[in-house]
Amino acid sequence: MELKGKKINFLGDSITFGAGASSPDKCFVSLMKEYNDLAEARNYGIGGTRISRQREITNPDVDNDFNMRWDKMDPDADIIVVFGGTNDYAHGQAPLGTPEDRDVYTFYGAVHNLCYMLTKTYPEKTIVFITPLHRFNEFGEGTWKPEGIEQRPLKEYVYAVKEVCQRFSVPVCDLYSQGLLHGNIPSWCKIYMPDGLHPNDKGYEILAKRLSSFLKNL
Repeated sequence: MELKGKKINFLGDSITFGAGASSPDKCFVSLMKEYNDLAEARNYGIGGTRISRQREITNPDVDNDFNMRWDKMDPDADIIVVFGGTNDYAHGQAPLGTPEDRDVYTFYGAVHNLCYMLTKTYPEKTIVFITPLHRFNEFGEGTWKPEGIEQRPLKEYVYAVKEVCQRFSVPVCDLYSQGLLHGNIPSWCKIYMPDGLHPNDKGYEILAKRLSSFLKNL
């Protein structure tokens, strides 16, 4: 795919927003525009947000989930990139759920609903999901779920994204399996993800280059 001149909507959380970058022009969305001479790179990232819905809205900003926001994006995009799931894993009221779920109050159901609505709204455009990155405490330690909601490891959220997207033939850029951006390996973490969650400038460069290569190969 030729990216020059394209308009891309980026729907995501704090990593899409650019937390950890030294300045806004160093976040991966800005770098995507620079590297690929995009017409527009629209950043719809909001820190702390999830793909799935909370049954009780306690923070209107953080609880403004992806399914509440996808239809607020500019509709003339050529490509839509969705990058989320790490906050669904780490905190919130929604369980992981099962592949059969269809409502937005489980992670599986919320990803399914988002894929359905995006493919329905942008039938002739390219839609891509990015998996969550490896992060600190990705096996459930130190995360928060309300009583009665089982904490599942991060890798199961990665599998959920890939499984649901496969049903819709939506391409998935699997950064969970590609190394370097890894919040649990100290040597890589120090260089690319100092807080174990958000990339720094070097990390965002890697993210932008890998996503660029992925899109160009579609």
